[in-house]
Amino acid sequence: MRVVISGASGLIGTALSASLREGGHSVVALVRRQASGEHESSWSPAAGLVDHDVIASADAVVNLAGASIGARRLTSSYQQVVRQSRVDSTTTLAKAIADANPDAVLLQGSAMGYYGSRGEEALSERSAAGDTFLADICKTWEASAAPAEDAGARVVYLRTGLVLAPEGGFAERLLPLVRRGLLSALGSGSAWHSWISLKDVVRALTFHLESDHHGPSNIVAPLAVRDRDLIAALSHAAGSTPGLAVPDWVLRTVVGPAAEDLLSSQQAIPGVLTRLGFTWTHPQIEDAARWVVSSR
Repeated sequence: MRVVISGASGLIGTALSASLREGGHSVVALVRRQASGEHESSWSPAAGLVDHDVIASADAVVNLAGASIGARRLTSSYQQVVRQSRVDSTTTLAKAIADANPDAVLLQGSAMGYYGSRGEEALSERSAAGDTFLADICKTWEASAAPAEDAGARVVYLRTGLVLAPEGGFAERLLPLVRRGLLSALGSGSAWHSWISLKDVVRALTFHLESDHHGPSNIVAPLAVRDRDLIAALSHAAGSTPGLAVPDWVLRTVVGPAAEDLLSSQQAIPGVLTRLGFTWTHPQIEDAARWVVSSR
């Protein structure tokens, strides 16, 4: 299989690219600089430019591009960067697929933020979108793939949960505090987190490259956990004792609007993956926590 990946240098993109190549697949990374070798292709999503020959030769396109929400404080100007980077990349690829290769599969990035903060509600792929800033971003992000879907391409919307990995992602931000016994919860600790290990994200995306599903898919582990239980699992795996809870107002003061992502309560059900027979390497939070800590 020949797979074109945008955002190939990110947390998920790096791991996915390596796994696909190890599996004997051909991977072309879209880069915003001059391409180096046959495994890269230059593009400019802001200008709507991508090599249509590269798209035409692909069996699948995986779009993971977009400015990081957690990398900088979400000022009003950076919020626009976050939104526009996702719209530009998705629109550019969706139009290229529609024009050059509507038989290609598009795995389109999205996130649990689509649902907003929903308290105790169980969230399936059929659940309505939320009304938060991140929910609006995700709705716009997914809608930008319409040209590919309208042209007949199979599009899978990857509503990905908190990704737990040995390096990068949600766990990396917490582990320094967890190892020192300085953290027990974010806010009240009662919010639900829908999570998944990086290894299972890669396996789920590869699974969807070969499935016949089109539409949204919750890329999460089978069981969501309370915030305090996620941190307790990481603490136990690290051999430490949970410490103090960080009040909501402290997170909002220090992190800014991005704190919404950390405090939102989302209890998602991976209905599509379960129905299609996907199996998880790390189905329980304890499994994932041990893998994250032992692999560092």
